[in-house]
Amino acid sequence: MIPEAEVLAAFPAEVQIPAQLVADAVAASSANSPRILVVLDDDPTGTQSVADLAVLTRWDVEDFTWAFDHIRRNQTKPAVYVLTNTRSLDPAEAAARNEEIVRNALAAAAGDVTLGFVSRSDSTLRGHYPLEPDVIAATVAAETGGATDGVAIVPAFPDAGRVTIGGVHYMRGSGDDAGSLTPVAETEFAKDATFGFSNSRMAKYVEEKSQGRFPAEDVIVLDLNIIRAGASAQDPAISAKAIADAIEPATDSTPIVADIVTENDFRALALGLEEAERRGKKLLYRVGPPFVRGRIGQEIREALTGEEAYAGNTPSTAGGLIVVGSHVGLTTRQLNVLTSEHSSARIIEIDVERLVAETKTAAEAEQYIATVVSDVVDALREGDVIVHTSRLLIKTDDPAASLKIARTVSAAVVSVVNRTLKTFPPRFVIAKGGITSSDVAAHGLEIRHAIVRGPMLPGIVSLWEPVDGPAKGIPYIVFAGNVGDDQSLAHVTRKLSSTF
Repeated sequence: MIPEAEVLAAFPAEVQIPAQLVADAVAASSANSPRILVVLDDDPTGTQSVADLAVLTRWDVEDFTWAFDHIRRNQTKPAVYVLTNTRSLDPAEAAARNEEIVRNALAAAAGDVTLGFVSRSDSTLRGHYPLEPDVIAATVAAETGGATDGVAIVPAFPDAGRVTIGGVHYMRGSGDDAGSLTPVAETEFAKDATFGFSNSRMAKYVEEKSQGRFPAEDVIVLDLNIIRAGASAQDPAISAKAIADAIEPATDSTPIVADIVTENDFRALALGLEEAERRGKKLLYRVGPPFVRGRIGQEIREALTGEEAYAGNTPSTAGGLIVVGSHVGLTTRQLNVLTSEHSSARIIEIDVERLVAETKTAAEAEQYIATVVSDVVDALREGDVIVHTSRLLIKTDDPAASLKIARTVSAAVVSVVNRTLKTFPPRFVIAKGGITSSDVAAHGLEIRHAIVRGPMLPGIVSLWEPVDGPAKGIPYIVFAGNVGDDQSLAHVTRKLSSTF
């Protein structure tokens, strides 16, 4: 571990930038032709940093038409999220889904709206990179004839302890380790069965993941000296010019990595990207959750209260449903705290070994799931229910096989949620884990269109309000597996529960 203060000592102080300055710059560039960011979110946890934006779990042309109309009617910030769930897909499936979404978005825009594309992925560097931005760039070129000059890679998520300094991506320590930094390649996330990696220096990470197609020395690095170029005069225009100047050589999807430590750094970067695009640069973005908030000039939304979570809807008298699928260490600790503190909640485990056993027939699996659903419904009549997958993580050395196991487990979780919803709707639903929360949203709750109302904890954990389908009126909480502290899951549950 490395002291953060020691690493930051080599760089200037941040430039203070109000969100409104970015919002005004974005509005000015859209004065003649409205510009909307389409955020392809590889799991739904990317919405945790924004508020009052539309989110889609389907991406037909009419879905984009609804979203673009929603932005115009309500004069919301110019961005829409599309839940792709591609982190749970194999590369070929992920590529096909990205292509379909971009084609349909462009068709819905029909020349009336200018689109920018964001490939939102994990702040701990897991996901289909460089495949997804490659496919987006190729599809945009095929549909519009426009080439992509650069791909800005900005994985930082300071709210959750992920920062990039000097071109190196770090995780902040917590508790006794507060104030320290660990290179992300030295964390459990780098050992991911499907998306593992060995480099924390972003230029080397790009080279590793692109298998040498983008050598590290060809990557443009916007370090804090550039991001904070206006520090001495506290002049954002100086930083914007320095960023745009550094991006000037980008051509043919040149990777551009950016240092980020604070919200002001995001805003400085946004102004620099705006200036680069004003000069004619065509950019795509591969980013962590808070980038979009900074890029559109949205203020940081304070955490929602329990009352705000139910605003406009009458809470059910049923118990709430907390579904936990993630297996990272933090999730397990959060689950342990919740189960120990919420003594009135019923705890029901989905046995992963039973689900994936090679000897199990479809009929046996169905019978097992039906039993779980019956138990959940009975328990909801009395209070909150915590449904979690068994904590033993079953994986293989084969990434495809590991992904298949994850899908089998997720399908069972979805089935439990969907049957429960249609039998005895819960007061609220919390889904813990990226793939889990995606599948629960799109299939378990059958949400097609929703509005992200804001975070349940500062900067993390978003609340969706479903605007259609059987879950309309039920607060849905998207809770990433790798964010918060040990108390976070209990804290969010306490806000929503009538029995905790």
